[in-house]
Amino acid sequence: MKILWQDERLVLVPESAADAETIAAWRETHAGHVLLVDGNDDHRGLELADLGEQEVACREPINVISTHPDEGVRMISNFAAAPFVLDGRNYRSVEGFWQGLKYEDEAERRRVAGLDGRAAKRAGQDRGWVEIITYEGNSIRAGSPEHWELMKRACVAKFTQCEVARAALLATAPRPFEHRTRRDSKEIPGVIMADIWMKIRQKLLDGSLQPNGS
Repeated sequence: MKILWQDERLVLVPESAADAETIAAWRETHAGHVLLVDGNDDHRGLELADLGEQEVACREPINVISTHPDEGVRMISNFAAAPFVLDGRNYRSVEGFWQGLKYEDEAERRRVAGLDGRAAKRAGQDRGWVEIITYEGNSIRAGSPEHWELMKRACVAKFTQCEVARAALLATAPRPFEHRTRRDSKEIPGVIMADIWMKIRQKLLDGSLQPNGS
């Protein structure tokens, strides 16, 4: 096997059929991985350590959206059907909870609470922008930190009560999140939403937030 040194790469050139098979097998199991050059100068040669897949090794952000190709990431999104209970009420999804806040009538809130995905989103779009929402007797301005706190509480309930959603969230560590959509939300910007998910994940990892088994 011949080694070619270039400015930004190290090239292995097979000199036999056995070499070619070895390289092909290694490439198949390491495609897209990042290699670290050992910095120890002990004159023994060159050592490259496999750090794993590039997106993981380099902690590339995951864009958590409902259309992500990874099913696990889709489960993290608010559109996912991940039932939970909050303040004694049942919700099919975080999106159903969030969009239902726009309705004052409790029957309408219960209807939207049973929705997920685009159906829940459309229910909120049908209602339109609401300047002030009410929850548990409190009046809250849309897009305020108090409004975001309700989203946080719903997400905590989702990830502590829904085992599938929790496993999907934990499987993404340690990569950071982002939430980029075609149009950023006026009610809860993507950067706030991503921060909520990451903080919940960290609390689950360090044990300061425990699954409640509901």
